Amino acid sequence: MAKHKKKISEPTPKPDDSKKEPIERKPEETPETESSESPSLPPSEPAAITAENSEKDRKLNKLFWLRVSLAIIAGTAATFIFEDIEGEERRWSSIGFMIIIFAITIVIAKGMKMQLPSSDRKKIVTQGIGSYVFLYLFTWIVTYTLVHAGSASSEINL
Repeated sequence: MAKHKKKISEPTPKPDDSKKEPIERKPEETPETESSESPSLPPSEPAAITAENSEKDRKLNKLFWLRVSLAIIAGTAATFIFEDIEGEERRWSSIGFMIIIFAITIVIAKGMKMQLPSSDRKKIVTQGIGSYVFLYLFTWIVTYTLVHAGSASSEINL
């Protein structure tokens, strides 16, 4: 924003003001709308805190991508591991396998020794859980469909 100073003009003369002496007016102090210096920034955090945050974020990102990649690998593996099991048992075995792999990622995350505050402790479990579950199920369904596409009959029974 630009600085604006108030214009001070002489008052409009009235008919009876012609006999009086002109009044000298001093310019009034007007507050500045913006200082010419750069705005003061809040005190910066110590370098140690920002380094800790970036290290924590780096490890959380690493955990996220580990879970995403394991979901794709485990979903594909579940198609072939549980090939011999039939019906409902196949579904529950695959879901149990998914939970076991996720528990392994929790152990790996604890081994990363992330320095998280007590309010963020649950991030070890919740980081990427949605992506993990949906990618596992999506990969499992797609690979199962592709593997068994030729064996299914193409006839529609009405």
